[in-house]
Amino acid sequence: MASKKLTDVPDHLNEEYYQISPDILESFSKFRPPLDIFRFKEEVARIEPFYRVGERLDKERIDELARLTREGFSFVSRVDHPVYVKHIAHQLDLVLVDKNLKEREIADIFAEALGMRLEGFFEQPVKAALDRLNEDLMVLTEYLWNDVYRIRALLRRLRREHTLANHALNCGLVGLGLFLKINESEIGKEITRKTFDHVTLGLFLHDLGMSKIPLFIRNKTQALSRDEQQKILNHTLVGREMLSKLDLRYKEVEACLGEHHERLDGSGYPQKLKGREISPLGRLCAVVDSYCAMITDRAHAKAMEPAEAAKILAEDQRRYDPRFTLPLQAMVLAGR
Repeated sequence: MASKKLTDVPDHLNEEYYQISPDILESFSKFRPPLDIFRFKEEVARIEPFYRVGERLDKERIDELARLTREGFSFVSRVDHPVYVKHIAHQLDLVLVDKNLKEREIADIFAEALGMRLEGFFEQPVKAALDRLNEDLMVLTEYLWNDVYRIRALLRRLRREHTLANHALNCGLVGLGLFLKINESEIGKEITRKTFDHVTLGLFLHDLGMSKIPLFIRNKTQALSRDEQQKILNHTLVGREMLSKLDLRYKEVEACLGEHHERLDGSGYPQKLKGREISPLGRLCAVVDSYCAMITDRAHAKAMEPAEAAKILAEDQRRYDPRFTLPLQAMVLAGR
């Protein structure tokens, strides 16, 4: 689906409709497309209905729709954008094909697709589910690699309710935003595409071990028992163990999983690392994990305003590295 402006189409129509590309049409059900389709009648310069959801296209109309699409005269209403988001979320690579979607529309699609994949993966963290998630994450890295500033629209799609999948989505997006802000000049030079891919995996999967913690413990509002506390504390070690079974042996992923609860003063866990004993990516992930927890409604705490959460972290230089908290604070304030 595209918003490509045609010289023969009045400007105001491009605000109400967007053009369907041949690739997008191909992704629809041939006989029963998932949303209403309109055609542009050049002779009267007007949009009119071509297909309504619930109808069935016959062979003649399928061929006609294909011709209209090739000529740039088939459209869908922007009112149906939510329907399209859910459709394209299952075939995320199509966002790279359609060059004319608006960035905010692409951001909606990424948030829907990645949220869906993360939820499925954390419910069943097996190799097949990881492969599906990884395919979509690589679409994301391709999208951002071509223009790092595209992250801005994605950062406006953070979830405010705390679930494991929502937390992973938020940390992945905020983590990438912070990583790109700090390393913008190194993208494509010192930082290769392979490194960027591995960092992305680490940020989205940093809480992998939490998938093995029973939901009733994760959502418990009362004080945890000693045994329950130990299960929570062990989630970083459990996550590292899961990496072997999932065939994820990248240092960037290991750093995110193993170090996101370490603190500069040694008060963190599991290894009580201090200062530079914690890798730069581990320190970044620690900041991102804490920030994303603070801005969501959790079982035991209400969400903070993003600027307040970023300020608290920036002031806590005993535990959090200011080389990451200060750029995060600047990023949050710039996005308000």
